[in-house]
Order: sequence, then C-alpha cells, then structure tokens
Amino acid sequence: MNTKALIGILLAGTAGIVIFLFVHLSADSNKISLGPSHAQACNKSKDDCMPDVRYIDTTGRAYTIEQLAGKVVVVNFWATWCHPCQKEIPDLSKLYEKYKAKGVVMLGVMMDSPNDSDLLNFQSDNAMTYPVVRLSADIDTAFNHPQALPTTFVFDRGGRQVGRPRVGAISPDELSATLDELVAQK
Repeated sequence: MNTKALIGILLAGTAGIVIFLFVHLSADSNKISLGPSHAQACNKSKDDCMPDVRYIDTTGRAYTIEQLAGKVVVVNFWATWCHPCQKEIPDLSKLYEKYKAKGVVMLGVMMDSPNDSDLLNFQSDNAMTYPVVRLSADIDTAFNHPQALPTTFVFDRGGRQVGRPRVGAISPDELSATLDELVAQK
C-alpha cells in the first residue's frame, strides 16, 4: 500500500469519527441534564436564573418570582395552532397533576392570542389543566423570544435553569425523570 492510499484512509477515518461525534453530541445537546444534586439559590446577575417577571394566568392569578421561590418551575411556550404542542399538552397536564402537590408549578405561556371562549374550548379539547399565561413583552424578552414551539424551560427550587431549554415536544418520561430528581432536592 502506498503512502497516498494510507493517508487517504486515515483522513477518511478521522472525518468519520468527527462526523459521528458531531451528530452524537448534537442529538444529546437538547436533553435536560441536571447539574449539582442540590438546589442553590440563584444569583440574579447570571443568565441561568428564572426571569424576574410577573406571570399572570388567564384566571387573573399572578405568579411572581417571590411566590415561585422554593418551587420547581416548568415554563412551556406553546400556541394553539402548533401540532407538536397539542400532542404534548395532555402529557404535561398529567405530569402537572402528579407533581403539583410536590412543589412543582407549570406555566404554559401562550404565544398566540385566541379569545377567551376559543381558549377555554382548546383547553377542554386538549385536556389542559395547568395555568395558561398570555405572552407579554416582558416574558418574551426575558426568555429571549423563543422562536420554535414548543420550547420548555425547567428551573430548580433555587431558581436556576436546569440544562438548556428543550426545543420541540418533551417526552413525558424525560420530564418526569427530571422532576423526580428536582422534587427530591431540598
């Protein structure tokens, strides 16, 4: 075998390994992964803290950063026209019912603007039980204008964001495993 053939084989093998690693790491980068096993108070000067904005649900109830302190918070951006959102809403509702007594707050931030009647029908048709918050300019800015729907953020009891935002429908098993670990932290 000549030198050129050997170099060609080595380069092809190296390129294959680089492509494999890129694909493998890219696929895992969207998963929620937990950091330290204890919830530490969030330093408000950091980007990974829960945004300090008022979340007002469609019933008029306000959720402030002070009221959410010490709770695990799931913020899910969605829209009524979004098919992946419609698919994940019943699963999110089941998880909300399972974990709300354990200190989990789930807020569905609605990116579109149906009237109240259409929203109630949508919630009923899709078995949506968790609070719905209409998007405000403050929320949109605080979460860096989520472009893809659905997008889910998870915050631990200390107000620190857990992993990266999950873009696309989140698997109920993945979110359940994350919530199990977070509610166990004190």
